[in-house]
Amino acid sequence: MIEPAKAAAFLAEFDERTAGAGDPAALAMRLLADAFSHYNWIGIYWLDGDTLVLGPFVGAPTEHDRIPVGRGVCGTAVAEGKNQVVPDVRQLSNYLACSVQTRSEIVVLIRKDGWIIGQIDADGHATGAFDESDEALLTAVAERIVARV
Repeated sequence: MIEPAKAAAFLAEFDERTAGAGDPAALAMRLLADAFSHYNWIGIYWLDGDTLVLGPFVGAPTEHDRIPVGRGVCGTAVAEGKNQVVPDVRQLSNYLACSVQTRSEIVVLIRKDGWIIGQIDADGHATGAFDESDEALLTAVAERIVARV
């Protein structure tokens, strides 16, 4: 759970640090990873046709640099057009494992003019690491990224 005051402080810092940034998406991932320790891996996938393509990320390298729409948590988010909050990825039959340590995942869609253009994906090593406060924060970050790219 992210306390509202911490989320507000983070967004204020984010706005200040990304103003005029060359790559606001990459800076956003770094700032999120530094501020919130339960984001053990966090990155952006950009939608290119029917494939999600890995963009900037913070965490261990992943072999999942391209994910077809409909596969795994990331692909399901795009296929269904809605964010995904998964408390225990071990319960999913279509899970694409990036790390054996991952227990939970959250995917928040990035939209521009109503169209899905990408997503923020975060993995956590604890079961139930993410909740609606993470979804709200990542949604606010996604909106800010769109405004800056």
